[in-house]
Amino acid sequence: MRPTIARLTAAALAVLAVPAAAGTASADISQPAVVSANPVNITPHVLDGTVRAITTVGNWVVVGGNFEEVREAGSGKKTLKRHNLFAYDMRTGKISTAFVPKVNGTVHALQPGSSDWIYAAGTFTTVNGVKTGTVTALKISTNKVHTGFKPNVNYRVYTMVVRGARLYIGGMFTKAGGKTRTGLARVDRLTGVADNAFNFTVTEPRSGDLKVYRMAVDPTDTRMVINGTFTRVNGQRRVQIAMINLGKGTAKLSTWSTERYSTPCNLAAFDTYMRGMDFSPDGKYFVVVTTGGPYGQSQLCDSAARWESSTTGSGQKPTWVNWTGGDTLLSTSVTGAAVYVGGHQRWLNNPYGHDSAGPGAVSRPGIGALDPKTGKALAWNPTRTLGHGVETLVAHPKGLLVGSDTDQLGHEYHGRLGMFPAG
Repeated sequence: MRPTIARLTAAALAVLAVPAAAGTASADISQPAVVSANPVNITPHVLDGTVRAITTVGNWVVVGGNFEEVREAGSGKKTLKRHNLFAYDMRTGKISTAFVPKVNGTVHALQPGSSDWIYAAGTFTTVNGVKTGTVTALKISTNKVHTGFKPNVNYRVYTMVVRGARLYIGGMFTKAGGKTRTGLARVDRLTGVADNAFNFTVTEPRSGDLKVYRMAVDPTDTRMVINGTFTRVNGQRRVQIAMINLGKGTAKLSTWSTERYSTPCNLAAFDTYMRGMDFSPDGKYFVVVTTGGPYGQSQLCDSAARWESSTTGSGQKPTWVNWTGGDTLLSTSVTGAAVYVGGHQRWLNNPYGHDSAGPGAVSRPGIGALDPKTGKALAWNPTRTLGHGVETLVAHPKGLLVGSDTDQLGHEYHGRLGMFPAG
């Protein structure tokens, strides 16, 4: 029998513990150069639906989303049934036959544990018939749910980050870890109990339902940024984006704020136009990408923008902005060498475009890389078929993992999943 959390030995706790730098959120990974534009050939294919989340633990790559069929690369390979979650060996591309969880809803977020444990979150409520709520922990080698981890989150989770012994989650829930928590919580990553030193009131959606849609936590667990439909945090005006100071004591709302995301950006179509966010590996800045429509430079719709982490006070302005000219950016990964962006964009460097290529625009279909200092597009241009877009970009010491809803990446067939190797 698996021991309960209360009976775990010090040795067992050491096995389950993971330092902040071991996670695979992109802010953890620094790369010295831009990755190759030629994807590796052994990555498995996802044959339907959408890949929405990726994480790695050791040599395992764990892939989540909404899909039912996968297949290893190469001719003559058998189609395998996998319910919204599977794992494969990064070294060989072999899909695990031991890890076959039955997840009854979409997996929106994945984070690493240690050894071969992972955390999964989304809209599901059961895994392998076990009631889990929308956040759970799973062991890859045994396919077992960690029944000692009980966050008991009662509704949708869209975003999640592990830092040390802490697990941050964001979504549309009202209960987490045995406490009332609206859309944002921090729980103990061994027990799932809510942290009393982290309790924020996120309120007044600009449109639609109240939700925290994406978050990013810097590598040292010093500060975090969240985005979503909210316009107030702890009663203070924070339109769609807020910064929180973390540290060892009680977490507090930062004075950092900006009005640059308070403009409409097609309010009728989007409850929030905020999308992916990521800190740089040194934590000195973060990048935010958006959807929203071709409204030019007066708004930050359909853009990537760099923000400095150490600044405080109201009226913050971005260091640089790169506009697509009217196409959505969904995800970003910052590695120091590059700011990777993915979506269904046709162009970058396109501030004068209006659903068209304006002066200075460069073609970067579906995926691209920006210079971290200037924000201008780098020469890297592997291309991909557009679809809805790249839902997740995850940096790894061996390259850049890409999850989407289409099957052409770098001019090759890669079903909804690919990896660009480190140069």
